[in-house]
Amino acid sequence: MTATAAAIRTIGMTAGHGSTPAIRDCDLEVAPGEIAALVGANGAGKTTTLSTIAGELVPFEGEVEVLGDVKRRGLDYRARHGLGFLTEGRCVFMQLTGWQNLAVGRGSADKALEYFPELEPHLRKKAGLLSGGQQQMLALARILAAEPRVLLADELSLGLAPLVVQRMLTALRDAADRGVAILLVEQHVSQALEFADKGYVLRRGRLVMSGTGAELRASADEIAHHYLRGDL
Repeated sequence: MTATAAAIRTIGMTAGHGSTPAIRDCDLEVAPGEIAALVGANGAGKTTTLSTIAGELVPFEGEVEVLGDVKRRGLDYRARHGLGFLTEGRCVFMQLTGWQNLAVGRGSADKALEYFPELEPHLRKKAGLLSGGQQQMLALARILAAEPRVLLADELSLGLAPLVVQRMLTALRDAADRGVAILLVEQHVSQALEFADKGYVLRRGRLVMSGTGAELRASADEIAHHYLRGDL
């Protein structure tokens, strides 16, 4: 990978809430067309990492580069310039219909349905009446319809059945194959690494492992060791 290839790059990134660092000296990068999985125990700093890259948090130290821009930008700016951010939880308007949820996005409903055609029969219902899996598909479809160049996804499979998780990861793989750079925080580690080109393991705010998806799948025992020691 050349120095100019990354759509996301952090160098020595240290960040947190208030004055307390939650992540320290974080170096990672994701190229266009790649899925990078970021995994670790609860409290390891995964959400802080995404929030800092997105521009919700300002790093204490280090550099964050998104689509070649190293200036400290807020989330609003980055969202207008090619970044999509699927935060933890159901990011839908529960009192609006599925069609209305898609309409408030920056892309077309037709583009959203390219990723999740199975949603079409349910779009006249209020989003609050959809299943948890359908709500999460709707949230992801709305973001992908805007054709982001970078996508940050935080625990998109939280509380979902394994088959739905597989469907969501398949859609992310489709988006990556269209050129999107994706950084994915995921609790289903083995499933995520099946779809990921590369992965990073966080423990207590520091990156302790990295490698290709295949290399990390082969190191499942070592990853489990870091999970078990995550709070020590």
